[in-house]
Amino acid sequence: MPLILRVNKVPQTLVDQLALSNSVIELVDLQPPDEQTIDIVLASGESIVDDELISRLPNLKLIAVFGVGYDGVDIHAARQRGIFVTNTPDILTADVADLAIALMLNVARRINAAQQYIERGGWHEGSFPPAFKVSGARLGIVGFGRIGRAVAQRAQGFAMKINYYARSDHQSQDATYYPSLVSLAENSDVLIICASGGKESRHLINREVLAALGAEGIVINVARGSVIDEAALVEAIDTESIGGAGLDVFADEPNVPQALLNRDNVVVTPHIGSATHATRAAMAKLVLDNISAYQSGSPLLTPIY
Repeated sequence: MPLILRVNKVPQTLVDQLALSNSVIELVDLQPPDEQTIDIVLASGESIVDDELISRLPNLKLIAVFGVGYDGVDIHAARQRGIFVTNTPDILTADVADLAIALMLNVARRINAAQQYIERGGWHEGSFPPAFKVSGARLGIVGFGRIGRAVAQRAQGFAMKINYYARSDHQSQDATYYPSLVSLAENSDVLIICASGGKESRHLINREVLAALGAEGIVINVARGSVIDEAALVEAIDTESIGGAGLDVFADEPNVPQALLNRDNVVVTPHIGSATHATRAAMAKLVLDNISAYQSGSPLLTPIY
């Protein structure tokens, strides 16, 4: 049977399907004899498939990523060795954009805080304080790829003024381009992060950007935890330099800073952007189809290059 190496964070259901016609081993169980025969690595976007691991696998030909992001994969090392990399684009766009809007509404309208207010008996003592109005507010989107544009489309339903920051001006008729993150933040009530992860975007959202967002501003992150300077975010929350945050991703998952927990103005979720039954099943099918295509010598469905 062909031997596939699974690097962490890939659903067991996908592994079970692959195991019907392949042998799948875990990275922790990888032994030198196996290193010589593995030609497929199965990974998630956050999995570390670096030059060191790639160098250990002389027959590696395909890195199949379960996810749209692939910042954990050393693309340069793969390309140098003629190794194909595939991912699962488009499929999860709608779910991630939906969650971004849900987090925005939750933080702005303080839904979690309102529930906790009832649960601790606060309603008997008086009314819950007014919250932030979303409709008509200014939305800044960081990263205007598939997910960023899907967020913008949804935000139009709330009559939001949509601005964005990206590597280049997309000439959108429905959104205004800002070449500076600081100026985008200064002109936003809500900042939603949709940028790709990786070295280039590390700590893109720093103290200066958060300060520009202001004391009433809300930051939402459905991208990668590394895109925000987490220490700066904690400081901004602690000092009330921003109004709140909705976070689905973190710098050191599954570890979430204690300072971000149990706060009325912070909503946290455990990296569930694509976690619906339908989307995860479709993502798994695309991974399987890419692997089948490689093994049969057919063109890959979604090669990164």
